[in-house]
Amino acid sequence: MIDKQVASADEAVDCIHDEATVLVSGFGDSGVPTELVDALVRRGPRNLTLVSNNAGGYGRGGIQALLAAGQVRKIVCSYPISPGSVVFQELYGAGKIELELVPQGTLSERIRAGAAGIGGFYVRTGVGTELAAGKEVREMDGHTWLLEKPIKGDFALVKARRADRWGNLDYYSVARSFGPVMAPAATTTIVQVQEMVELGAIHPEHVVTPGIFVHRVVCLPPAA
Repeated sequence: MIDKQVASADEAVDCIHDEATVLVSGFGDSGVPTELVDALVRRGPRNLTLVSNNAGGYGRGGIQALLAAGQVRKIVCSYPISPGSVVFQELYGAGKIELELVPQGTLSERIRAGAAGIGGFYVRTGVGTELAAGKEVREMDGHTWLLEKPIKGDFALVKARRADRWGNLDYYSVARSFGPVMAPAATTTIVQVQEMVELGAIHPEHVVTPGIFVHRVVCLPPAA
């Protein structure tokens, strides 16, 4: 019988190791698997490459706690500075973390390309800016284009609304922004959900992430 449920956030992340590339879902503070990230802080792997939309939000938990613990060597994101985030600025100013800044749409597409096995794609975003440094440039149809490479993860930490024991997922609102592209782009995808449901409770047309892309699920209902 297929059952991908694990008992706790700590058990869910016990496979994440030093030097791993970890994709973390979320859009601002929405859709961030904070409890999984906090469990990763407790586990303590070092020299991580973190891929996320932003470098933490309000409060010192989640991504900010991971950064503050000195576990992240490099972050790939679109918004390293956002309201409430302070840890990244402190580390970056001290030369203790590397940043790869990627426009938001390009970031999502690079992750999707990693999942789809696409070797790269051309975009106009970033042409003529510092973001173009070191990238292949091509002239096509009267425009200048940059070659962007795919992003894949060793692990993805994703927050969804519901799952069944096979790992089929649906999402709530903007939590859907990065979770569905990150889940298939990682070798191991770990998901926290608010509710576990029976097989068939999520209508097939409402399954956003099929269970084939999910390896571990932990149910962490919201606090009352």
